[in-house]
Amino acid sequence: MPPAPNREINRLLLADLAVRSTQATVLTGVRRCGKSTLQAQLMRRSAKAFYCNFEDTRLFGMGPDDFPAFLSVLDELTDPEQPVFLDEVQEIAQWQRLVRSLLDRGRTVCVTGSNASLLGLELGAKLTGRHLSFEVFPFSYPEYLSFTGKNPGAESFHAFLEDGGFPVFLEERRDLILQELLRDVVQRDVAVRHGLRETRHVMNLILFLLANTGQPISFQNITKNLAIPTVGQTSRYMEFLQDAYLIFTVPKYSESFKKRVIAPAKYFAIDNGLRRANSPQVQPDLGHRLENAVALHLRRNTRDLCYAGARDLWECDFITPDAAIQVCAELTPANLGRELRGVIEGTRLHGKRRALVVTLDQSDHLKEDGVDIDVIPAWSWIS
Repeated sequence: MPPAPNREINRLLLADLAVRSTQATVLTGVRRCGKSTLQAQLMRRSAKAFYCNFEDTRLFGMGPDDFPAFLSVLDELTDPEQPVFLDEVQEIAQWQRLVRSLLDRGRTVCVTGSNASLLGLELGAKLTGRHLSFEVFPFSYPEYLSFTGKNPGAESFHAFLEDGGFPVFLEERRDLILQELLRDVVQRDVAVRHGLRETRHVMNLILFLLANTGQPISFQNITKNLAIPTVGQTSRYMEFLQDAYLIFTVPKYSESFKKRVIAPAKYFAIDNGLRRANSPQVQPDLGHRLENAVALHLRRNTRDLCYAGARDLWECDFITPDAAIQVCAELTPANLGRELRGVIEGTRLHGKRRALVVTLDQSDHLKEDGVDIDVIPAWSWIS
């Protein structure tokens, strides 16, 4: 059984996880976001369970040749109906073969891992149709409220934008924890995983992305500005950082697949606290933190997420299948026209969408150019 944290709340994702299944349950996400705790919560639903953490130093070097012995010991120590919980499986070569063997024996299996591409490739190779994958994020705003005991409202949401949702940070409140976490992920889940001899370019790239969330990124420009040797190298580093769940991408909307792939994407941080602790801003950037929080909320619920715009004319921050969403810390007479135009144009794209402006603490209902627009505080909308 993994060690319990100082404080613990039931994760919202727990309701979607089955205690018994013929499919392997796969929990993926950035390190220290709470995967092991979520796995332990699922484990407690069973009277008996078997748990193994593959980051345990006693298992260093374990590989396929050891799987028969592992299975033999498992059969000796447990009953056949006991579910098996494997933590950080990416540390073991060809782990998917072990999971397949367990499923073939009728075992219920739950695994966690911290690398999206590695897990995806290996799951696709050996466990096609025999697994269900769930992404685990740092605490959402409702989970943050449960963990901290704060009440929903503008004040607690401001704190959430500052703190983020990593449980380990919320327990100790030290930025050094988030700074070390970033270095640890870059070293273990990027450099070691992909055989990089040095991490200078990767670290410069992630620090740049954290400081510039929500901005369209040109690979050519960022390669030149950060003195990375080639655009291809920059592209690979971007993929590595996404695989490690440090960032996620929001492409530009287009009905043309080719245009969607070519257009610069926006990148967002997996957590606002991680972003703040590793990209100190001289000027307050409340608007960028708010936009990142909205992006995270949307990303938790859908992969069908884009931004839209026409250069120098208008921009809509987020397009989902049912909404056009503009994010603005505060609507003022100076920015009202620009913000409303963006969300109105977003509703006119192919499909039917609700027009929504998400603010820090403003509520209103507007009608502009024949479009009904709801203005809603982020803390209320995300709750």
